[in-house]
Amino acid sequence: MAALVWLIAGVLLAAAEALSGDFFLLMLAGGAFATAGVSAVTDWPVWIDAVVFGVVSLALVLGVRPALLRRFAKPPLVPTNVEALAGKHALVLEEVAEHAGQIKLAGEVWTARPLDSSEVYPPGTTVTVMEIDGATAVVWRGP
Repeated sequence: MAALVWLIAGVLLAAAEALSGDFFLLMLAGGAFATAGVSAVTDWPVWIDAVVFGVVSLALVLGVRPALLRRFAKPPLVPTNVEALAGKHALVLEEVAEHAGQIKLAGEVWTARPLDSSEVYPPGTTVTVMEIDGATAVVWRGP
């Protein structure tokens, strides 16, 4: 009977791993499956089953999980090109209004327009690039 409980726990933990994807619950599922096997073969008390579960799970978390993370983890995406410009500060060179303006951004001159079309930024103002729309930087002075 205890082996069936451990087997069900292992299946539930493995299913829950599908939602998390960090290989922790999968290691616990492995511990539960190992304990189900030990419990089916032996007639040890429940506390020994718990110890087997703890030892096997700990060994899997410390031994197997790091290798799985190295193998399957994706590196964080590093924004490049235009995506990397959002959030950068720029200097207004020519008055930025709804239909005209220039800024100096990362050493280059860009056409710019304000995020709020009712705003106007005079030359010398430091603004933040909110997004790049085609070849135009959409900027905001911010607080």
